[in-house]
Amino acid sequence: MLLEKGYDVRIVDSLQPRVHPRGKPDYVPKEAEFIVGDVANPEDLSKALEGMDFVFHLAAYQDYMPDFSRFIHTNTESSALMFELIVANRKRYPVKKIVFAASQAVSGEGKYRCVHGGTPVPLPPLGGSRAVGEYTSCGIFYPGPRSLDQLRRGQWDFCCPDCGGPAEPMLIDEATCNHPHTAYGISKYAIELLAFNLGRRYGIPTAAMRYTYVQGPRNSFFNAYSGIARRFALRIRAGLSAVCYEDGQQLRDYVNVRDVACANVMVLEAPQADGLAYNVGGGRAITVLDFANIMLKETGSPLAPQVPGEFRLGDTRHTVSDISRMRALGWEPKVPVEQNVREYLEWLDTQTGTDEYLFEAERIMKEHQVVQKADVARAA
Repeated sequence: MLLEKGYDVRIVDSLQPRVHPRGKPDYVPKEAEFIVGDVANPEDLSKALEGMDFVFHLAAYQDYMPDFSRFIHTNTESSALMFELIVANRKRYPVKKIVFAASQAVSGEGKYRCVHGGTPVPLPPLGGSRAVGEYTSCGIFYPGPRSLDQLRRGQWDFCCPDCGGPAEPMLIDEATCNHPHTAYGISKYAIELLAFNLGRRYGIPTAAMRYTYVQGPRNSFFNAYSGIARRFALRIRAGLSAVCYEDGQQLRDYVNVRDVACANVMVLEAPQADGLAYNVGGGRAITVLDFANIMLKETGSPLAPQVPGEFRLGDTRHTVSDISRMRALGWEPKVPVEQNVREYLEWLDTQTGTDEYLFEAERIMKEHQVVQKADVARAA
């Protein structure tokens, strides 16, 4: 997209084996300069920044493995290093704006409202076929992560901390939802704090993009972190059914990679976007179970989704973004979930040797107890 708009583009990527085990992808445009390097390495980052007017800091370490220090080193320290280099030599690094990749992981478990007591309060719809409607409320609350004991009991949903009654998720906004609870989410929130505070202090405009669940062609099938489309598609391709964690009723907000690219470029070119975080989501809530059925239908599989009561540590219960801040800039997600799935499957059909990555990733996550099984008898 940047090349189409007339920008000269330089890419720096470490080609991490967990994501790019076959080296530099052949889809990287020949018109773009490509540097193999680590953004947390001063020499590599210096080469990447030299002579650049604008920066998209999208590089990150992301995984479900407990490599806690690496999240901070790769994601947060590289962001601090970028400011360090620019401030030390503005002539060599004439950067006019930086757009950082944050994450919806910054929001943690998001925002909930008790459905009992108080005065009826209208809540915003979550999109798709499911709407919140009007409910009474003890109040809004921002829950911490679900405990391991709760997950092992198969108690997936949050209850009101005041009355113990049921609670409904609200749309996640950028202003109040800042409660990360994973090392990855914490590393991304730290990036935002660095970006806005150092950017303001040294006159370097910044913005931070909180992507939800990005999907589309080229989404690496090598890395277990790559997401639900990868996992479901590889299982279906291997003749297996899609396996949903928890009860499959988790709400998710899927967005296409092209819509993300449009949002990135729009924020880069909009001065009014400086100094803010932006949710970038698909604008529609879909349950994990519904997503599995969409993918099974698109592949023509006769199988039904499986819900064996497994859970994955670090997963949020519901994540659906309020994208009104991006919409105010004139952006709108254009690719629906069904097309998202179709595009990914079409791309995956051009790839070979995928099964080994599916089973190896699942084995490692269970071995490290990232994926566990709830006590179904206790849950019942």
